Amino acid sequence: MSTLKIAIQKSGRLNEESIQILKDCGISIDNGNDQLKAEATNFPLEVLFLRNSDIPQYLIDGVVDAAIVGDNLLVEKGKGIQIAQKLGFSKCKVSVAVPKAFEYNSINDLNGLRIATSYPNTVTDYFNSFGLSVDIHQISGSVEIAPNIGLADAIVDIVSSGSTLFKNNLKEVEIILKSEAVLAVSPKINPENQKLIDTLKFRIESVLRARKSRYILMNIPNDKIKDVGKILPVLRSLTVLPLAQEGWSSVHSVIDKDTFWDVIDQLKDVGAEGILVCPIEKMVL
Repeated sequence: MSTLKIAIQKSGRLNEESIQILKDCGISIDNGNDQLKAEATNFPLEVLFLRNSDIPQYLIDGVVDAAIVGDNLLVEKGKGIQIAQKLGFSKCKVSVAVPKAFEYNSINDLNGLRIATSYPNTVTDYFNSFGLSVDIHQISGSVEIAPNIGLADAIVDIVSSGSTLFKNNLKEVEIILKSEAVLAVSPKINPENQKLIDTLKFRIESVLRARKSRYILMNIPNDKIKDVGKILPVLRSLTVLPLAQEGWSSVHSVIDKDTFWDVIDQLKDVGAEGILVCPIEKMVL
């Protein structure tokens, strides 16, 4: 049987969340400390722990079949690599930041300036799209200190909370792109391993769908069931079970976790009682 080789970041938050989503997909991985490779015990999959910046080239060369990586890195180093699934975690922005004292009105104010970044291709493409030219200083790590030591007039870097910019007396002025973790696939993947990717993608979709949803059940007077049906988004139709108390039923459905408080208020208004909201482990459609 063929084995699917998948690369993930060697360390950091993306590493932890990548391992977690694989485990949530029912894939058992024995990933001890400082391992460079680990095999799944119940799925034909081998994980390679690599430096983040090296992963796009491994995909291009076909050394790995797939990777969990930030799509900002694919924009920089892996154009043309197929994204099989967006994963919804490790969200960030690639942004332009300048010193707080810089009087910024439009992107034209950056024309001809020195910009420090770890994303030279992304920066070049972005400013070219506006017909502007900048002097790129490519550095890795501690990009945010470049303006303070006189190396650059501005920076382009990853921004998550913005706290690093604040600490270095910088302000965000342009967002080049928004990024999140994705499941990327090598252009050289063989048909047999493509089937394994399809299986993995199906499992990931079930996990992500469950993360966004909550299972809800409540008691409702029978004459209000239609009103509940108008409020609740349902997969096909409400599940309705009669209660021992005449005239009442237990109604079950699924709701979006980000809106369930508003939904619950509406359900209470139509007479719902004993409302329970529970997490969902997997959601297969």
